[in-house]
Amino acid sequence: MLEYLVLIVGATGLFASTVYLALVVIAAVRFRATAKQSPAIKGGNSALPPVTILKPLHGMEPLLKDCLESFFCQDYPVYELIFGARTESDPALAVVESLKKKYPHVPTRTVLSGEPAYPNAKVYLLEKMAPLAAHSTLFISDSDVRVAPDYLTQVVKPMLDLNVGMVTCLYRGVSTRGFWSLLEALGMSIEMSSGVLVANLLEGMKFALGPTMVIRKDVLEGWGGFAVLQDYCADDFLMGALTHGAGSKVVLSHHVIDHIVLNRSARLSLVHQLRWMKSSRFSRRLGHIGTGLTFAVPFGLLGVAGGWMLGNWTLGLGLLVAACANRVVQALVVGWGVTRDRYSALYCWLYPLRDLLGFMLWCGSFLSSEIVWRGERYRLVSGGRMVPKDRPSATASSSPGRPL
Repeated sequence: MLEYLVLIVGATGLFASTVYLALVVIAAVRFRATAKQSPAIKGGNSALPPVTILKPLHGMEPLLKDCLESFFCQDYPVYELIFGARTESDPALAVVESLKKKYPHVPTRTVLSGEPAYPNAKVYLLEKMAPLAAHSTLFISDSDVRVAPDYLTQVVKPMLDLNVGMVTCLYRGVSTRGFWSLLEALGMSIEMSSGVLVANLLEGMKFALGPTMVIRKDVLEGWGGFAVLQDYCADDFLMGALTHGAGSKVVLSHHVIDHIVLNRSARLSLVHQLRWMKSSRFSRRLGHIGTGLTFAVPFGLLGVAGGWMLGNWTLGLGLLVAACANRVVQALVVGWGVTRDRYSALYCWLYPLRDLLGFMLWCGSFLSSEIVWRGERYRLVSGGRMVPKDRPSATASSSPGRPL
């Protein structure tokens, strides 16, 4: 009896993941088709709004200079850069200073926030940076992002429609070195992008992705500003949800950017990915539970176990091969076909292993509510709020950030 139950669960899970793959393929084809239909900008580049890029920093990271320099090299009419850090001793600021000297024509400022008074240190920093923005269109971008020279032009296009309040975009993972960095990069390019594409297909964008969020000041202020996000882990998800809830459209850009994988060791990579999973668990509980049915390889392994218990190796191995083929197709359709990540094509054979790892991380997300972010420990509570475990609580300050 047990052997039949194992086999049925494996086959059912594999069927569910195959249905998910079909949705992924439909969403990917739709994404590529609509990209080709993007209308030209009336009035040319002169119609593009001036923008302010808010770039929070926190220490040195792999390829940091390349990432930051890509924002100084934008082919865009009018833009400015505002960098933010906690203290003047942050080593990332030395990189900023060298780039300011290399590109003196790009308006650039730096803000020091001091120690955060909010659980979410990034949000606290953004709140100090935003008042210094000279322009009403804000680009919020992480420090581990590298972009092409046409990034601003391509991503800002939907904002010309005043019904659009926010734009976000997909990203491809860029491995910096080693096996674990590669697995995490594949997860970014394929697993993450697949989920976003299917969500956009089924219900439209009701969330945003942290590496790039474009929002107008009036929309941001309309739902309360950065202070509303002060104790949430998934601030990007919530920014998109609040923008959508306020009646403004959230649009997924057809432009894809590079997201640098910062973690090279197994421990750091797994801790980082587990934080993502736990954040998802608390931010969108039902959706996170359903994510378990999007994996294929674990159910293929159950099929092998069921086949072995029944003495039918051919059936069991057939289910496992089908599960692995399922993931290889997903890697090629999304990793190469959408995010244009050449490593997703080159290592598509490795993605089934990443799928299994993703399932294990999903299971692990239910085991505790603690996360580690930027070297600090937090406890997640209802709704995705987080409570610092190492940092003493502080009273939020309304004072502006200190320019450097």
